[in-house]
Amino acid sequence: MANILRYRPADVAFDDLFHSFFMRPVRLEGQQDTQIKLDVSEDDKAYTVHAEIPGVKKEDIHVTIDGNQVAISTEARNEKLVKEGEKMLLSERYYGKVSRTFVLDHDVDDAAAQAKYNDGILELHLPKRIGANSKSITIQ
Repeated sequence: MANILRYRPADVAFDDLFHSFFMRPVRLEGQQDTQIKLDVSEDDKAYTVHAEIPGVKKEDIHVTIDGNQVAISTEARNEKLVKEGEKMLLSERYYGKVSRTFVLDHDVDDAAAQAKYNDGILELHLPKRIGANSKSITIQ
C-alpha cells in the first residue's frame, strides 16, 4: 500500500528558502557582481577562452598558467569623475581586485599561449601540451 503524505505549501516554501540560502552565493542588494565571466571551448589542439573584463587597461590584466590551471586577475582603479561643484548620485561601477582560476583537462603549452584584449574581452589561445606527463601502464 502507498504511503500518504500531507502536503503543506508553507513547509515547502520554508525548505526552499533555507536550501537556496545555503546552496547559492549570497549577494546583497545593490552589490556588484565582480566575477570574471568565461566562455571556454576546445578542439583537438587547443583551448580558447573568452573572458569578459570590461573597464580595465590591458596592462592591468595578469594571466598565469601552471600546468592545467589558468588564473586571470586584474584591478579596476577608481578614477575621480566628480568635478568640483558636483556630487555623485549613483555609482554602480566596481573598483578593486578581481580574479578567476579554473582547471582544464590537459596541461597547457605556456610557451605557445597567446592573449589578446579588445573591447573588454580577453581572448586566450591555449595550445595543449603534447605528451604531457601521461603514461600508459600495462596490466599483467
